Amino acid sequence: MTGENFMSERGTRYPGPISETAVHPHGLIAQGFAEDAALAALLDRYPADLFDINLYDYDDEGQVSLRTGARGRLDGAQLLEAIQQGRLWVNLRGVETGWPELWAAAMAEFHRIQGTYPGLKAVKNAGQLILSSPKARVPYHFDAAGVVLFHLRGRKRIFVYPGDEAHLPERSMEQVVARQTTEELPYSCAFEDDARIMDLEPGQALTWPLYAPHRVENLDRFCVSLSMDFQTWPSRFRNGALYTNAVVRSRGGSPRFTDQMGQGELAARWAASLALRRMGALKSRIAHFERDFEPQVGAADGAGALQG
Repeated sequence: MTGENFMSERGTRYPGPISETAVHPHGLIAQGFAEDAALAALLDRYPADLFDINLYDYDDEGQVSLRTGARGRLDGAQLLEAIQQGRLWVNLRGVETGWPELWAAAMAEFHRIQGTYPGLKAVKNAGQLILSSPKARVPYHFDAAGVVLFHLRGRKRIFVYPGDEAHLPERSMEQVVARQTTEELPYSCAFEDDARIMDLEPGQALTWPLYAPHRVENLDRFCVSLSMDFQTWPSRFRNGALYTNAVVRSRGGSPRFTDQMGQGELAARWAASLALRRMGALKSRIAHFERDFEPQVGAADGAGALQG
C-alpha cells in the first residue's frame, strides 16, 4: 500500500487504531457535572495556577491572535456569569486531581470507548474541563496525544482536517512538541474544502485520528466539555522522535520525518529525547505568557482590566 493510498483511506499518514472521526454516546450528563451550581462551586475551589483563560481574535483570512487572562478576583458564580456572557475560552487543567468525581466517571466512559478500538491501549490519561462562551472559537491546531472530547452542555461545531503534510507540517509539529510554540498550526482558508464537519450535542463524545488538525466553534450557546487526552506507547515513541528531530533541526540538521521511520527508529529517538530533555536541550518558549485581562461581568467579551 502506498503512502498516498494509506492517507486517503485513513485521513492521516500516521498509524493507529483510530482511523477516522467518530461519535460515541456517553452517560456523564445525568450526573450533574455541567450544571451551574456544580460549576460555580468548582470555580470557587479550583487552583488559580491551573486556569488557562484565553481570548482569540481572527482576521479576514482566519489568522489568529491570542490574549491570555488571569483568574482574577470574581467568585465562582460571578466567573461563570462572565464566561457565559463573553467570548472567553477557559481550560481547567488537571481535572484528574481537580475534580476526581468527574474524572472517575469519565474514565469509566473512556474505557468503554477504548474497547471499541481493537489494539488501543492508553498508558496515560489527562484531562481539562473546558468552559467556553457562546461565541468562542478555538483556532486550527493539533494535540500531541490521542483525544476523546466528552461534550456536556451547549452545542459545538468541530472541523477535522486531513493529517497530511500540507495540513499538518512535521516541522510545525516538532516546534509544538518541543514547546517552542503553542498548538496552533499554519492555516489557510483553502483548508475548509477538506474539513469534515460535525455538530456535537450534549451526551456525545468525539474521537479522531492521532494528531488530526481541528478547530472548534461554539454555536451561540455556553459550552462545557471534558477534553481527555491519552498516550499510548506508539504515540510516546513518535512524540519523542518529534522532540529529538526538533533538537537536531535546531543544530542545523535535516532529520527524516517520523512517518518514514519504523518502530525501532522511533523508539531509539524517544530514548534519545529523554536524555535531551534532562539536559535541557531546548528551553520552553511558552512557559510564561503576559496576561493582560481578567474576567469581568458585563465587560466587552467578558474581559476586564487586569487588577494589580
